[in-house]
Amino acid sequence: MRIAGPHPVWQGLVGGIVIAALNLLGALTVMLVRKPSERFLNASLGFSAGVMLAASFTSLILPGIELAGVVPVLVGLVLGALALDLADQWIPHLHVALTGHPSAGEQAAAAQDPERRGGRAAAVLLFIVAITLHNLPEGLAVGVGFGSGNISQALSLMWAIGLQNIPEGLAVAFTALQAGYGRRFYAAYTGIRAGLVEIPLAVLGAWAVSLAQPILPYAMGFAAGAMLFVISDEIIPETHARGDERLATFGTILGLVVMLYLDVTLG
Repeated sequence: MRIAGPHPVWQGLVGGIVIAALNLLGALTVMLVRKPSERFLNASLGFSAGVMLAASFTSLILPGIELAGVVPVLVGLVLGALALDLADQWIPHLHVALTGHPSAGEQAAAAQDPERRGGRAAAVLLFIVAITLHNLPEGLAVGVGFGSGNISQALSLMWAIGLQNIPEGLAVAFTALQAGYGRRFYAAYTGIRAGLVEIPLAVLGAWAVSLAQPILPYAMGFAAGAMLFVISDEIIPETHARGDERLATFGTILGLVVMLYLDVTLG
């Protein structure tokens, strides 16, 4: 309140900056970590899924039901899932499994083979676009949280999403690095850019809800449905695709525990 003041739009702006900054922190980690293991990345993304899963219910679905009943929230939830599904179809989507940093020989072969180089770069571009797309419901959820006027729930949602943005930012930056881009700065930049979309979405969510309070339960359901779609359609299949499903599952449980603790202590 001291930083953003009482207006929900300014609170949404600050909340968006916080979660984007934590995405930046994760992306910049690639400057220090030479080669995080695939097991670590899968466990980290599992943690992100757990945080988002708990946040969808504790900070969006259940408060929306308490506010206006179950029907508006469910309508918003279905619309949110459909919106992300349409966006995935509109933007060509790709499940990318880029494991291991390319060797000097592989980089040289790619440099001499334009088709191979172009295909790999296109795969990474699609991955980054997909992750950027999936940052949208996170920023929207934070903005809707502040627009609701419940500061304690909005703060717990902000910190939870910001926390899971750290491994997500690292995953995006490291994927760009694995594709053969030689500069770690560029890899970090791609992770930062993926997170910047959250700031305007947080402002938009807070502005829309504060302008038209009756849409609040629909907006809460919409943000929750979009996040649940990302969890089920993207994160869980990715983390379970290469034999690390048990580790990813425990990461998900840990994320649930952390989010529930934040929700209780901050709420």
